[in-house]
Amino acid sequence: MSLPEIVSREEWRAAREALLAKEKAVTRARDALNADRRRLPMVEIGKEYVFEGGDGTATLLDLFEGRHQLVVQHFMFAPEWDAGCRSCSAFLDQIGHLAHLRARGTSFAVVSRAPFTKILPFKARMGWAVPWYSSYACDFNSDFEATLRVGGELVERPGVSCFLRDRDRVFHTYSTYERGLDGLGSTTTLLDLTALGRQEEWEEPKGRATALGAPAGSERIRYHDEYED
Repeated sequence: MSLPEIVSREEWRAAREALLAKEKAVTRARDALNADRRRLPMVEIGKEYVFEGGDGTATLLDLFEGRHQLVVQHFMFAPEWDAGCRSCSAFLDQIGHLAHLRARGTSFAVVSRAPFTKILPFKARMGWAVPWYSSYACDFNSDFEATLRVGGELVERPGVSCFLRDRDRVFHTYSTYERGLDGLGSTTTLLDLTALGRQEEWEEPKGRATALGAPAGSERIRYHDEYED
Protein backbone atom coordinates (compact mmCIF):
# COMPACT_ATOMS: atom_id res chain seq x y z
CA MET A 1 0.00 0.00 0.00
CA SER A 2 1.27 3.46 -0.92
CA LEU A 3 0.57 5.77 2.03
CA PRO A 4 0.85 9.59 2.23
CA GLU A 5 4.22 11.08 3.14
CA ILE A 6 4.82 11.73 6.83
CA VAL A 7 5.62 15.40 7.56
CA SER A 8 5.57 17.91 10.41
CA ARG A 9 2.41 19.79 11.42
CA GLU A 10 3.79 22.99 9.85
CA GLU A 11 4.51 21.24 6.53
CA TRP A 12 1.04 19.69 6.58
CA ARG A 13 -0.54 23.12 7.21
CA ALA A 14 1.30 24.65 4.23
CA ALA A 15 0.28 21.80 1.94
CA ARG A 16 -3.32 21.99 3.20
CA GLU A 17 -3.55 25.73 2.51
CA ALA A 18 -2.21 25.21 -1.02
CA LEU A 19 -4.85 22.57 -1.64
CA LEU A 20 -7.55 24.77 -0.09
CA ALA A 21 -6.90 27.42 -2.75
CA LYS A 22 -7.56 24.81 -5.43
CA GLU A 23 -10.69 23.58 -3.62
CA LYS A 24 -12.11 27.12 -3.48
CA ALA A 25 -11.41 27.55 -7.20
CA VAL A 26 -13.36 24.35 -7.89
CA THR A 27 -16.24 25.60 -5.70
CA ARG A 28 -16.43 28.87 -7.65
CA ALA A 29 -16.27 26.99 -10.95
CA ARG A 30 -19.03 24.63 -9.76
CA ASP A 31 -21.23 27.60 -8.77
CA ALA A 32 -20.74 29.07 -12.26
CA LEU A 33 -21.55 25.72 -13.88
CA ASN A 34 -24.72 25.37 -11.79
CA ALA A 35 -25.78 28.86 -12.85
CA ASP A 36 -25.26 27.91 -16.50
CA ARG A 37 -27.35 24.81 -15.91
CA ARG A 38 -30.19 26.93 -14.49
CA ARG A 39 -30.00 29.08 -17.63
CA LEU A 40 -30.67 26.10 -19.88
CA PRO A 41 -33.89 26.36 -21.94
CA MET A 42 -36.67 23.89 -21.20
CA VAL A 43 -38.98 21.70 -23.30
CA GLU A 44 -42.71 21.35 -22.68
CA ILE A 45 -43.89 17.77 -22.28
CA GLY A 46 -46.98 17.27 -24.40
CA LYS A 47 -46.98 13.47 -24.35
CA GLU A 48 -49.10 11.66 -21.79
CA TYR A 49 -47.15 9.14 -19.71
CA VAL A 50 -48.99 6.67 -17.49
CA PHE A 51 -47.06 5.06 -14.63
CA GLU A 52 -48.07 2.46 -12.07
CA GLY A 53 -47.35 3.09 -8.41
CA GLY A 54 -48.54 2.27 -4.94
CA ASP A 55 -51.82 4.15 -5.42
CA GLY A 56 -52.53 2.83 -8.91
CA THR A 57 -51.89 4.68 -12.15
CA ALA A 58 -50.30 8.14 -12.20
CA THR A 59 -49.32 10.75 -14.77
CA LEU A 60 -46.04 12.67 -14.88
CA LEU A 61 -47.91 15.61 -13.38
CA ASP A 62 -49.03 13.39 -10.50
CA LEU A 63 -45.41 12.59 -9.67
CA PHE A 64 -44.91 16.26 -8.68
CA GLU A 65 -47.32 15.70 -5.75
CA GLY A 66 -48.40 19.33 -6.12
CA ARG A 67 -44.88 20.77 -5.89
CA HIS A 68 -43.13 22.97 -8.47
CA GLN A 69 -40.19 20.69 -9.29
CA LEU A 70 -39.58 16.98 -9.75
CA VAL A 71 -36.31 15.01 -9.72
CA VAL A 72 -36.58 11.51 -11.21
CA GLN A 73 -33.99 8.80 -10.68
CA HIS A 74 -33.85 6.50 -13.70
CA PHE A 75 -33.30 3.26 -11.77
CA MET A 76 -32.06 0.36 -13.92
CA PHE A 77 -34.56 -2.48 -13.47
CA ALA A 78 -35.50 -4.23 -16.72
CA PRO A 79 -38.77 -6.22 -16.90
CA GLU A 80 -36.93 -9.54 -17.13
CA TRP A 81 -34.70 -8.90 -14.09
CA ASP A 82 -35.51 -10.35 -10.67
CA ALA A 83 -33.92 -7.43 -8.77
CA GLY A 84 -32.85 -3.86 -9.37
CA CYS A 85 -29.36 -2.69 -10.32
CA ARG A 86 -26.80 -2.80 -7.47
CA SER A 87 -25.21 0.53 -8.40
CA CYS A 88 -28.62 2.24 -8.65
CA SER A 89 -29.47 0.74 -5.27
CA ALA A 90 -26.29 2.18 -3.75
CA PHE A 91 -27.20 5.59 -5.20
CA LEU A 92 -30.71 5.43 -3.74
CA ASP A 93 -29.34 4.35 -0.36
CA GLN A 94 -27.54 7.70 -0.04
CA ILE A 95 -30.55 9.90 -0.79
CA GLY A 96 -31.30 11.90 2.35
CA HIS A 97 -34.61 12.63 4.04
CA LEU A 98 -37.01 13.88 1.35
CA ALA A 99 -38.50 16.48 3.70
CA HIS A 100 -35.58 18.83 2.94
CA LEU A 101 -36.20 18.63 -0.82
CA ARG A 102 -39.93 19.02 -0.37
CA ALA A 103 -39.43 22.12 1.77
CA ARG A 104 -37.95 23.71 -1.36
CA GLY A 105 -40.94 22.71 -3.47
CA THR A 106 -39.16 19.73 -5.04
CA SER A 107 -40.41 16.14 -5.21
CA PHE A 108 -38.25 13.06 -5.74
CA ALA A 109 -39.39 9.86 -7.44
CA VAL A 110 -37.82 6.68 -8.79
CA VAL A 111 -38.89 5.28 -12.16
CA SER A 112 -38.02 1.86 -13.60
CA ARG A 113 -39.18 -0.13 -16.60
CA ALA A 114 -39.90 -3.27 -14.57
CA PRO A 115 -43.57 -4.00 -13.76
CA PHE A 116 -44.68 -2.66 -10.40
CA THR A 117 -45.32 -6.24 -9.22
CA LYS A 118 -41.53 -6.74 -9.37
CA ILE A 119 -40.63 -3.33 -7.98
CA LEU A 120 -42.80 -3.64 -4.87
CA PRO A 121 -41.12 -6.69 -3.24
CA PHE A 122 -37.63 -5.39 -4.07
CA LYS A 123 -38.47 -1.98 -2.60
CA ALA A 124 -39.73 -3.71 0.56
CA ARG A 125 -36.56 -5.82 0.76
CA MET A 126 -34.41 -2.67 0.57
CA GLY A 127 -36.55 -0.83 3.13
CA TRP A 128 -37.05 2.25 0.95
CA ALA A 129 -40.00 4.60 1.45
CA VAL A 130 -39.39 6.85 -1.57
CA PRO A 131 -42.11 7.03 -4.27
CA TRP A 132 -41.30 4.45 -6.97
CA TYR A 133 -43.19 4.01 -10.24
CA SER A 134 -43.17 1.58 -13.12
CA SER A 135 -42.94 2.93 -16.68
CA TYR A 136 -43.59 -0.53 -18.15
CA ALA A 137 -46.73 0.60 -20.00
CA CYS A 138 -45.31 3.81 -21.53
CA ASP A 139 -42.34 5.21 -23.46
CA PHE A 140 -40.93 7.32 -20.62
CA ASN A 141 -37.64 5.42 -20.33
CA SER A 142 -36.87 5.46 -24.04
CA ASP A 143 -38.02 9.06 -24.53
CA PHE A 144 -35.69 10.24 -21.76
CA GLU A 145 -32.84 7.98 -22.90
CA ALA A 146 -32.74 5.80 -19.79
CA THR A 147 -33.40 2.79 -22.02
CA LEU A 148 -31.50 2.65 -25.32
CA ARG A 149 -31.69 0.27 -28.25
CA VAL A 150 -28.16 -0.94 -28.98
CA GLY A 151 -27.63 -3.55 -31.68
CA GLY A 152 -31.27 -4.55 -31.63
CA GLU A 153 -31.35 -4.98 -27.82
CA LEU A 154 -32.73 -2.72 -25.11
CA VAL A 155 -30.05 -1.52 -22.71
CA GLU A 156 -30.68 0.23 -19.40
CA ARG A 157 -28.54 3.09 -18.11
CA PRO A 158 -28.67 5.06 -14.85
CA GLY A 159 -29.60 8.71 -14.85
CA VAL A 160 -31.47 11.61 -13.32
CA SER A 161 -33.98 13.91 -15.03
CA CYS A 162 -35.45 17.16 -13.70
CA PHE A 163 -38.83 18.69 -14.46
CA LEU A 164 -40.56 22.00 -13.70
CA ARG A 165 -44.31 22.55 -13.37
CA ASP A 166 -46.28 25.68 -14.24
CA ARG A 167 -49.83 24.88 -13.16
CA ASP A 168 -50.74 21.88 -15.35
CA ARG A 169 -47.89 22.39 -17.82
CA VAL A 170 -44.81 20.21 -17.32
CA PHE A 171 -41.34 21.06 -18.67
CA HIS A 172 -38.16 19.01 -18.97
CA THR A 173 -35.20 21.09 -17.76
CA TYR A 174 -32.23 18.75 -17.36
CA SER A 175 -30.94 15.15 -17.56
CA THR A 176 -27.62 13.48 -16.81
CA TYR A 177 -26.48 9.86 -17.00
CA GLU A 178 -23.83 7.42 -15.81
CA ARG A 179 -20.72 9.39 -14.62
CA GLY A 180 -22.91 12.49 -14.42
CA LEU A 181 -24.30 10.97 -11.21
CA ASP A 182 -20.89 11.05 -9.50
CA GLY A 183 -21.03 13.28 -6.44
CA LEU A 184 -24.85 13.43 -6.36
CA GLY A 185 -27.09 12.23 -3.54
CA SER A 186 -27.37 15.06 -1.02
CA THR A 187 -30.27 17.52 -1.01
CA THR A 188 -28.10 20.40 -2.26
CA THR A 189 -26.49 18.43 -5.10
CA LEU A 190 -29.92 17.36 -6.37
CA LEU A 191 -31.25 20.91 -6.12
CA ASP A 192 -28.22 22.11 -8.09
CA LEU A 193 -29.56 20.10 -11.06
CA THR A 194 -32.91 21.88 -11.06
CA ALA A 195 -34.08 25.08 -12.74
CA LEU A 196 -34.81 26.79 -9.39
CA GLY A 197 -31.63 25.53 -7.72
CA ARG A 198 -31.21 25.86 -3.95
CA GLN A 199 -33.34 29.03 -4.08
CA GLU A 200 -30.69 31.12 -2.32
CA GLU A 201 -30.31 34.87 -2.82
CA TRP A 202 -26.68 34.53 -3.98
CA GLU A 203 -27.53 32.20 -6.86
CA GLU A 204 -27.62 33.28 -10.49
CA PRO A 205 -29.76 34.03 -12.39
CA LYS A 206 -31.45 36.37 -9.93
CA GLY A 207 -35.15 36.19 -9.14
CA ARG A 208 -35.54 32.45 -8.61
CA ALA A 209 -34.86 32.39 -4.87
CA THR A 210 -38.34 33.84 -4.23
CA ALA A 211 -40.04 32.18 -7.20
CA LEU A 212 -42.09 30.00 -4.85
CA GLY A 213 -43.22 32.94 -2.75
CA ALA A 214 -41.21 31.73 0.25
CA PRO A 215 -38.04 32.82 2.07
CA ALA A 216 -34.65 31.83 0.65
CA GLY A 217 -33.92 28.10 0.74
CA SER A 218 -31.56 28.08 3.75
CA GLU A 219 -34.12 29.97 5.83
CA ARG A 220 -36.57 27.10 5.34
CA ILE A 221 -34.31 24.42 6.79
CA ARG A 222 -35.81 22.66 9.82
CA TYR A 223 -35.36 19.37 11.63
CA HIS A 224 -37.05 16.91 9.30
CA ASP A 225 -39.85 16.23 11.81
CA GLU A 226 -40.69 19.95 12.06
CA TYR A 227 -41.85 20.50 8.47
CA GLU A 228 -45.57 20.89 8.03
CA ASP A 229 -45.44 18.75 4.87
